[in-house]
Formats: sequence, C-alpha cells, structure tokens
Amino acid sequence: MFGKGLLKGLSITIKRLYGPNLTEYYPEVKPVLPSRTRSSMVLEPEKCIACGLCVHACPNQVISLTSEKDEKNKKVLKTYEMNMGRCLLCGLCTEACPTKALKLCQVYENAVYHREELIWDMMARSRQTNRSSRKED
Repeated sequence: MFGKGLLKGLSITIKRLYGPNLTEYYPEVKPVLPSRTRSSMVLEPEKCIACGLCVHACPNQVISLTSEKDEKNKKVLKTYEMNMGRCLLCGLCTEACPTKALKLCQVYENAVYHREELIWDMMARSRQTNRSSRKED
C-alpha cells in the first residue's frame, strides 16, 4: 500500500517535470486573453443620451449619473460614476444601453490600494483614454 502511493506520486512529479512549462512571465509578457473576457468598463460619453437605463438595469446599484438639459431641451450627461467595488461585470448595464455607449473591455489591471479608488469617474477615464490613444497615433 505504501509503495503504490509513493510510485503514483513520483509518476505525477516526473510528468510535471518533463511536461510543458505552465509559468507565465506576467509583468514582462502580457497574457493573451480570450475574446469574451470581462475585466473592465469603458464609457463613450459622446454617445451617451443620459437615459438612465443602465442605472436601473444594474443589480448592485453600481452606476450613478447626473444630467442636465441643454439649450435644445435635450438631456446631456454631466457626471457618470461607477463603484467598481460592487460591480459583478455581469454586463446587464451594457445590454440595456440603447446607444452602446457603455461597453465591457479587456483592461484587467484594475488593482488599487484604497477603497476610495474603486469609485471611477467614467467621464475622466474616457478623456484619459482619448489622450493616450492620440499620443500613440
């Protein structure tokens, strides 16, 4: 009985030793994610009509937005915040958005040190991504 267990353990160890390498060199080499990965949210404020459907669709009340009417009596998005500490990345808010202004994306480096940093100002984040994409061009 003792010999069978020992031989089985050694066979597993030898298979792992000479098998394929499973180590990822994460900071230096970014992993290739599957296309359906849900890791973060992106807002395109110019597309948003401030209808509030995403707010009502969210099961955890993650989203809060404010709007105001412009000179044409049309709603304009003023602020858009998400508490990512409560977000499940379920995608119900993106499905409810009629203009597809809110999208799930594959940005996965979202770790923070303080809980207050989990409240994202999506308007400011969209401006930062626009600036960084212009610098790359």
